[in-house]
Amino acid sequence: MLEKKDIKLESVVLIGIITQDQDEEQSKEYLDELEFLTYTAGGDVVKRFTQKMTQPNPKTFIGTGKMEDVMNFVKENEVGTVIFDDELSPAQERNISKILNCKILDRTNLILDIFAQRAQTSYARTQVELAQCEYLLPRLKGMWTHLERQKGGIGMRGPGETEIETDRRIVRDKIALLKAKIKTIDKQMAVQRGNRGKMVRVALVGYTNVGKSTLMNVISKSEVFAENKLFATLDTTVRKVVIGNLPFLVSDTVGFIRKLPTQLVESFKSTLDEVREADLLLHVVDISHSNFEEHIESVNQILDEIESKDKPTIMVFNKIDAYEPEPFDEEDLLEERTKANFTIDEWKKTWMSRVGDNALFISALNKENMDEFRKRVYQEVREIHVTRFPYNHFLYPDVEDIE
Repeated sequence: MLEKKDIKLESVVLIGIITQDQDEEQSKEYLDELEFLTYTAGGDVVKRFTQKMTQPNPKTFIGTGKMEDVMNFVKENEVGTVIFDDELSPAQERNISKILNCKILDRTNLILDIFAQRAQTSYARTQVELAQCEYLLPRLKGMWTHLERQKGGIGMRGPGETEIETDRRIVRDKIALLKAKIKTIDKQMAVQRGNRGKMVRVALVGYTNVGKSTLMNVISKSEVFAENKLFATLDTTVRKVVIGNLPFLVSDTVGFIRKLPTQLVESFKSTLDEVREADLLLHVVDISHSNFEEHIESVNQILDEIESKDKPTIMVFNKIDAYEPEPFDEEDLLEERTKANFTIDEWKKTWMSRVGDNALFISALNKENMDEFRKRVYQEVREIHVTRFPYNHFLYPDVEDIE
């Protein structure tokens, strides 16, 4: 576990399906994201395969004809890894491995691998290892094909434990040990959070790779690790920020993603305690991404799971410098204007207008509209602070008076 350090570029094939719940456009979008995940993990995508199906094949996920195409391509191009966009059952994984005779991963396994590479602190490594063990437990059966069922006869009778039963017991013991370790660290972190007193806490939340860490560096003048890759941040970082003369705490949290593995949601719930205990959420959105509305839904769904959806929230639409609407030919009567053709001003008149003052449009990288951002955050933090300390309002000027 967690031993992967040196990353060599591997040739990878991606496989996705088009179903009633996931149309062709969505499938392409998910495979684009899967390709970015593969690149982050150290893979080079050489080919994509998609198939239209009413539902996945219970034995091999895709149909036999498409599987044969994949097998021929893998053999001819000496591809070492095949990654599926959806989570495979243990049986599917075993069957596909026998057919393709190469390394088979699914989206969950790939995300776990990236987390294993990124985990730096003892806490993050423990959480990732717990998620890996929970993922591994039902898949142990296929790992002992060299130890076939014990034969009967002389010397083979009597009670005893097969190799796989021994391994299952070891993994279960390991899971119990890791859960106990996380419980101990949680107590220590709860004490740390308690030691921060009653300062207002602000948490940056959002989809992965939307610029949370870059924004954190701008407002806190710190050097939190930021990179244009998925899951650059795993450990929650807390910094003290002062706007005007009002101090408060800002925490940078792990990014969310669609189809987030359930094992990770469970094991990282303790990391998201910073979000759960925050007084204000800054929901950062990459407006330059073609599917940012779906990203917002995914984040809201996870916030709902950790009981944080009803907290005061400011929507921060980042990367306005990178936003470019798709060109639209008004003279072409057959062409229909869609959201992809909207300018930022047109977006502001959509559902975003209902968000009102709680929608900010910035570029953290180029520091555009940061004064407006600081004033709006100051206003919200001041309101929370004055509610907590009713006679302290005269210590902090109105938002118009701060520089």
